[in-house]
Amino acid sequence: MYARTTTVRGDPAAIDDGVAFLRDRVMPAVEGLPGYVGLSMLADRDSGRCIATTSWKDEAAMTGTGEQLRPLRARFAEVLGGPVELHTWEIVLVHRVHEAPDGACTRVTWTRTDPSRVDQVVEAHRTGLLPRLEELDGFCSASLLVDRREGRAAGSVTYADRLTLERSRTDATAVREEFAAAVDGEVLEVAEFELVLAHLRVPETG
Repeated sequence: MYARTTTVRGDPAAIDDGVAFLRDRVMPAVEGLPGYVGLSMLADRDSGRCIATTSWKDEAAMTGTGEQLRPLRARFAEVLGGPVELHTWEIVLVHRVHEAPDGACTRVTWTRTDPSRVDQVVEAHRTGLLPRLEELDGFCSASLLVDRREGRAAGSVTYADRLTLERSRTDATAVREEFAAAVDGEVLEVAEFELVLAHLRVPETG
């Protein structure tokens, strides 16, 4: 499975308009496309940074819709009031314990390692990191996206609410740093978001 992320650093006051645009305009447009398996949106209401993700059954389905969806991406950026940054990923892990409720929040960690070590990173994430994250209070789900060419990864962990996200910070930091050291990886960035839209049919992988 594959995913395209559209990141916009926009106006915090425009986030609800962005959510409405995705829900009312983008979702109806993508629902019938071949290979489409879901859409989500993360938002930081303080900074205005938003990440909209469309998920696809395979790489061909994702790349085949790129041009078709370009006008909607451009309009999404206009609504939010910021430039668009696109990235494509392979979805290598999806694990759910609970469906994310209203008010759920997500921590995303971007890392980089040697491209030759990506499979090692995936296995370490699945067998070492995930079981420890799952023990944290409020844990709902986790996913891992990778860019094999660049050796980059984006790991997301969703918690039931803002409180459990905040309470997990110390433990999550310790686990993350231990994991990065074990796979000789570099943590590029860690950011926290509200999960403002989640319409995903991506099947469980781990």
